[in-house]
Amino acid sequence: MVESLNSEGDINSTEERARWQATLDHQETQKLLDDDARYFLHQSMSTPCLDVLTRAEGIYIEDVRGRRYMDFHGNNVHQLGYGHPVVVKRVRDQLDTLPFSPRRFTNPVAIECARKLASLCPDDLNRVLFAPGGTSVIGMALKLARLVTGNHKVVSLWDSFHGASLDAIGVGGEACFRTGMGPLTPGVERIPPPVSYRGVWPGEDGSDVHYADYLEYVIEKEGGIGAFIAETVRNTDVQVPSQAYWQRIREICDRHNVLLIIDEIPNGMGRSGEWFTFQHYGITPDILCIGKGLGGGIVPMAAMITRDRFNIASSISLGHYTHEKSPVGCAAALATIEVIEQENLLQKVKADDAFLRDRLGAMKARHPIIGDVRGIGLLWGIELVTCTEKKTRATAEAEKVLYRCLEGGLSFKVSQGNVLQLSPPLTIERQDLVRALNIIEQAISDIEV
Repeated sequence: MVESLNSEGDINSTEERARWQATLDHQETQKLLDDDARYFLHQSMSTPCLDVLTRAEGIYIEDVRGRRYMDFHGNNVHQLGYGHPVVVKRVRDQLDTLPFSPRRFTNPVAIECARKLASLCPDDLNRVLFAPGGTSVIGMALKLARLVTGNHKVVSLWDSFHGASLDAIGVGGEACFRTGMGPLTPGVERIPPPVSYRGVWPGEDGSDVHYADYLEYVIEKEGGIGAFIAETVRNTDVQVPSQAYWQRIREICDRHNVLLIIDEIPNGMGRSGEWFTFQHYGITPDILCIGKGLGGGIVPMAAMITRDRFNIASSISLGHYTHEKSPVGCAAALATIEVIEQENLLQKVKADDAFLRDRLGAMKARHPIIGDVRGIGLLWGIELVTCTEKKTRATAEAEKVLYRCLEGGLSFKVSQGNVLQLSPPLTIERQDLVRALNIIEQAISDIEV
């Protein structure tokens, strides 16, 4: 039996979890949790379940008991919260006319969705393939990179996450997905991620450019590298590289004819205050992968977008998926984009960024247990430590904060064992944001005593 690891998510088998389950004290909830444990195959980070949900609306999820939680996790599908009326209506209307489009046919809504996505992307990123999930578009991107460059080798980052399929974990860097899986994708080289707070290579004056320089070292020593794949900002524990890092990465990839694959699956569609986080850094990837929030929190929907000149795969099937041009998925995506535009959510997120930067900075100054705060837009991480000098991870304390916040009506994710990861819906009102931060700070104060 493989031991659970503090990596991508919080652990489900601790004393704190058992204490939380005991507090539920609700017969119907317990019966449903028992049935879930009986019929679903158990897996890390999904078993046992935390609670039983019956409703989701706006920024809230609601359990069987009628208890509501502000959702600051949402598996990153909830940019618009849950059940946004514009998205719901478009999906219902589409179900009434064309609920499914068989392969070999196209449909107007899929064409319009591809056109719209191309218009949001810079330069010549205008060739699109859809798929039912982010993991699938990662696979398509890796295939296309091999075809374009003639090289199968890939460089990725340790601690990265690009999906749970065998090819995706092959380029990912998280042990909880790779443990016990045997041989994975050949030709993958991993390098350390640019980590500002506890990186393996301290830089001068906080610089992280040397992490980018190591990519060039590996490309030159290894040879035959076709692609470098990374999230612009690592989502789970919120690692935010510098502008200089990404500028250098783009230069290195250009110099060595290596394709830059950017994974925006969790953070695209506005979370950074830009449509795509890479736009914050003034770079353009060769292949862009998006998903999760693209489906408006309703429909599984993802897309790979690449440069016009890479339209060379007409004799090879890159992603021949059953729901390749899903009318319902495309209707949800178009509605999501429309809402972000009409409600000026990109501008709102930038204002929220400034507010959170100030408020979390002030919290850090008040609480010694907070070793670092970092983020962009409406994606933030609060890293808890027991010793600021040694940066010792406060794993037990982070878990206590999580369950105290759940008791206060706030749900979020703990990553790497000690990072409180906050990713609320982009539609969240300022007063709700303040209320959530008050819950977190009170929980931190409680465990500091």
